[in-house]
Amino acid sequence: MSNTKSTNTQTLKIERMAYGADAIAHNADGKTVFVAGAIAGDVAEVEITHDGKTFCNGVAQKIVEPSPARVEPACPYATVCGGCPWASMAYEAQAQAKRANVVDSLVRIAHMDPHKAEDLVAPCETPGKPWGYRNKIELAFRRQGNRVVVGMHTQASRGSNVPDVVRVDSCPLLNAPNKKLVKAVSGALGYLAGPSDLTLDRVGVRVSRQTKDVEIALWDSPGPFARSRVAKVIMDATNATSIVRVLSKGPKKARKVTGVEVLKGRGHWRERIGNNTMMLSAPSFFQVNTAGAQRLTELVLEGLKPTMDDEAMDLYCGAGTFTLPLANKCGWVSAVESYGPAVRDLRRNLNAANLNNVEPIGGDADREFPDEEADVIVVDPPRAGLAADVVRKLSEQPARAIAYVSCDPATLARDLARFAQHGVFCPTRITPVDLFPQTYHVETVVLLTKNS
Repeated sequence: MSNTKSTNTQTLKIERMAYGADAIAHNADGKTVFVAGAIAGDVAEVEITHDGKTFCNGVAQKIVEPSPARVEPACPYATVCGGCPWASMAYEAQAQAKRANVVDSLVRIAHMDPHKAEDLVAPCETPGKPWGYRNKIELAFRRQGNRVVVGMHTQASRGSNVPDVVRVDSCPLLNAPNKKLVKAVSGALGYLAGPSDLTLDRVGVRVSRQTKDVEIALWDSPGPFARSRVAKVIMDATNATSIVRVLSKGPKKARKVTGVEVLKGRGHWRERIGNNTMMLSAPSFFQVNTAGAQRLTELVLEGLKPTMDDEAMDLYCGAGTFTLPLANKCGWVSAVESYGPAVRDLRRNLNAANLNNVEPIGGDADREFPDEEADVIVVDPPRAGLAADVVRKLSEQPARAIAYVSCDPATLARDLARFAQHGVFCPTRITPVDLFPQTYHVETVVLLTKNS
């Protein structure tokens, strides 16, 4: 941070964390200021970079008085890389801020009574450790002049001259036994790219403490590729159990997977959740925090209390994180997923587990909403949340309970307001679960039951 005070600099007391990388303060006029580089409790000299009609954006240039919650980040790249924006905050304060953001969303967006929101939202749970918890990281691949940089995206979007990718030797968020993988993968790809025109979109690294699987996924566009040479160099460097090439086409923000080539090994990654071993292809989603995924499953089952007499519905089911445990406890499960690779993985996982009481349904949850009536329901939608018509259809179900697993407090609050409008289901328990320490993201499990 610079010690030079700009003419557009204000000394501000940082009040709380936003749902994002920034913190929130108010200037002398009462206008909200979103501050990058500060945490709740700091007093900072803030350079105003944008002065809008209703809010400002700023960057902390100097911490005048550090917050009691300010700590030295465990990662040396924390102030450069965008992967752990809350790393300067003590973990207990992070967990409290995440719960507060869930409560705030319920009050602001769902228009829930503040006392009711406080009563409903449990303390934020923390499965596992705040560092070394991730089973997956993604590395950026960039050519900078005559050399290749494989590393992490930086926070260059604020207008600085910092390159958009920084080389890193390790990532403290990745499971500790695999911390050397980042350097190994970076070195292998740097070696491969030196004498060639190798270009990749990104590189995925997945690891498992339980199965010991390591998968390296090279995301690429269709075209010529030195398959044997690439596979040999990466295998020698990483001893991976699977090396794949994921082919995709289309605009950068809407690329579609067109195929997966197995370069070496199994061609998939395995992870164990409870008594179930899941097999996942590189394009399929799986929670990056395995201990967190296990806790989500426990909360869902504890809330729904499924029995063998029950029919269950699992919408946005992915490769089966909730489908498999539901199938072990229910008579029948209708599982809906729109993403093709995940549907294929779901079928493979069901076959491997010898579960024949599940109907996998490929398609959008609204268009392919199951015909069967359900006793218990799980919904785990993407960040955009539930479509209004899906909320309506869920509200027409005779189910005794719905478990809503959300990755975004804002869309969760919006959807709970929609449920309230239908007047059938209401939240009875809301549990934030921190699957993403050192970041602002939080997962939330909501149990909705029938209004009495």
